[in-house]
Amino acid sequence: MASLNVLVIDDSPMTIKIMEATLDQLGHKVVASELNGTNALETYRAFSPDLVTMDIVMPEVDGIEATKRILAEFPDARIVMVTSHGQEMIVQDAMNAGARGYVTKPITTDALEKQIKLAMQSND
Repeated sequence: MASLNVLVIDDSPMTIKIMEATLDQLGHKVVASELNGTNALETYRAFSPDLVTMDIVMPEVDGIEATKRILAEFPDARIVMVTSHGQEMIVQDAMNAGARGYVTKPITTDALEKQIKLAMQSND
């Protein structure tokens, strides 16, 4: 798979660091990160990433609302949700909002790689 430019949105600076390291290991580059969904759309506009990893539960604007905002303007955006164990019920809302997949924390390289591949497949 070609190298992707990724926007990471998560309210945990530690998770952002883990995502950066994991994505780097997979050959991808984090071009920007945000600590909540408030600026997600503006940052998406500024960087036009190939992929977004989006935490679901965040203060101010949660990941589901941020996903809806991005997809309203960029319907082809590729978004993979990131959630903690025990929040799987919320994932269905995220998928209904247009997310392409999800991974649960703690994030493994294999799980993230699989979801990225699925997210990057065509809209067929």
